[in-house]
Amino acid sequence: MNSMELSVIIVSFNVRDFLKQCLLSVIKASESIESEIFVVDNNSTDDSCDMVLKEFPEINLIRNRVNSGFSAANNQGITLSQGRFVLLLNPDTIVEEDTFSKCISFMLKHTDAGATGVRMINGENRFLPESKRALPDPKTAFFKVFGLSYLFSSSRILNRYYLSQIDSNETSRVEVISGAFMFLRREALEKAGFLDEDFFMYGEDIDLSYRLLQNGFSNYYYPGTQIIHYKGKSTSRKNFKDIRYFYKAMRIYVRKRINERKFYTFHFILIPAIYIRESLALLNRSYQIIFNRRLK
Repeated sequence: MNSMELSVIIVSFNVRDFLKQCLLSVIKASESIESEIFVVDNNSTDDSCDMVLKEFPEINLIRNRVNSGFSAANNQGITLSQGRFVLLLNPDTIVEEDTFSKCISFMLKHTDAGATGVRMINGENRFLPESKRALPDPKTAFFKVFGLSYLFSSSRILNRYYLSQIDSNETSRVEVISGAFMFLRREALEKAGFLDEDFFMYGEDIDLSYRLLQNGFSNYYYPGTQIIHYKGKSTSRKNFKDIRYFYKAMRIYVRKRINERKFYTFHFILIPAIYIRESLALLNRSYQIIFNRRLK
């Protein structure tokens, strides 16, 4: 019988200082738990690997010679891990000392739980709405793509994506767990399958959350503990490549579900809408770069 309780998997790319803070908090949180920690580095150039080897020799470090993407790197760690529970954790996060023990207790109590997410705040102590999300059906996806969910954040209809009807301090079943902190039951992960490597970056958490639900498990938002997520440090949509990855992930998700009636009916609108929104995002970023250069 496997005695390993928890496997923590952290995929890192050029966030040396944030990774160090994250590892310090993870080690503290796992002191009383039979656990293992994996850092999968996607060919960083900022001496992240040297830092891990020197300051955290107990960590299992996997060094990739190329950036294999978020999904593929996580799958590398999952394949080698042995824990009863698996935590996918962003390197730009800090967990509380009791985060892991509380999540394990929650998963043991809720035997239907395939995945659990926690309350996330940013570095300014502001609640991050992606802590609890709904699956993007055609209508929800349309509102999200065109920013209506952001403009009308208090609307239950226009902002269903962020489940505005659920209080941030209320434990609840949700549909999507954030990949920044995804606490998984191994049994559920093995049944639903690992992360889809078609998603290089973004969207893989939505896809896995959906497959967990399809396989009969529940996903929970659990605010009994919280983490700090310095959003945008491990991934950022400020460069053209990341913008393209983001909207490509949207298209992959829609096409994966195209055989469902509601997606088949609306994909003729959704796919062009995603391309339009991507073009606008690229144009906006180009304008920002030109404007900033002129200011200099």
